[in-house]
Amino acid sequence: MIVAVWIPLLLPLLAVPAARRLSGWLPPRAAAWTLAATGVLLAAAAGASLGLLAAAGLLRLPPVAALGHLSLPWLERISPAAGYVAVPAAAALAAGAARLLHAAARHRRDLRAARTAALAAAGAGDGLAVLPEERADAYALPGRPGRVVVTAGMLRALGADERAALLAHERAHLAARHHLFLAAAEYAAAVHPALRLLREPLAYHLERWADEAAAACVGSRALTARAVGRAALAAAAPARTGGPRRPGLAPAAHAGPVPRRVAALLSPGPQPAPARRRTAAALLLAACLCTAAGTVLEATHDLQETVETAQAVPAPATAPR
Repeated sequence: MIVAVWIPLLLPLLAVPAARRLSGWLPPRAAAWTLAATGVLLAAAAGASLGLLAAAGLLRLPPVAALGHLSLPWLERISPAAGYVAVPAAAALAAGAARLLHAAARHRRDLRAARTAALAAAGAGDGLAVLPEERADAYALPGRPGRVVVTAGMLRALGADERAALLAHERAHLAARHHLFLAAAEYAAAVHPALRLLREPLAYHLERWADEAAAACVGSRALTARAVGRAALAAAAPARTGGPRRPGLAPAAHAGPVPRRVAALLSPGPQPAPARRRTAAALLLAACLCTAAGTVLEATHDLQETVETAQAVPAPATAPR
């Protein structure tokens, strides 16, 4: 069990590059799902592996062994290194949990501040909140109900058709619940550092997903590209007034690599990837995910058998005085 349980901790080093490469050859929606699912599955496997390593060492503590009626001499004989490995595993698990809770608290705080500002703003329509600020900003604020938040500065920077494309983009974020994808990537990165490399490509493909939805809504890819470009330029300009910062889980049309997104909107269509490379990347990623899940299940079964066997081993006879 000690050997197999390390595999899910190492697989992200191979699976993350494969997922990034594969996502570049997929449509935005499929790419976003691939990256988010990869992050969640690998984070779950890594967290379970750390938990199993910590549990294997916990069984070596005399109070735990006595409570479970386990034979400590037998446990020490079959895996003498388990107790030493458990300490760093438990520390890594606790650090990951602390990072996850910290990120969740920060996101909740930022979303609460943004919702308060949105409720206080004058609405220009159903599900739309207009902030009376000079800075140019617009984003999809999740919640019940979700709202498109846009500043007066952003509305002044765009024409009527461009405003329609921008609002369609943000509504696409809300409709597809893209904040859940961003949350999955953020929390997965808190569990395993290698999964941080999934956040940037996932954010890009979510924006591309919303770009395509906005283009279909307004009926013009060129108009959508112009709206995205002008919104990014307006948001980059210095403003004299500020306000609540955009929450990290609130996607925005002017975020990410805008020139790359504009080029994709103006291109005739995605270039097909070589079938062999795409298939190889997909098979490699699938193999990594299946291996991670399989090794966790195997390690869990091994730990269960270890506990049952340690309970069945008779206690050593006490020497007569």
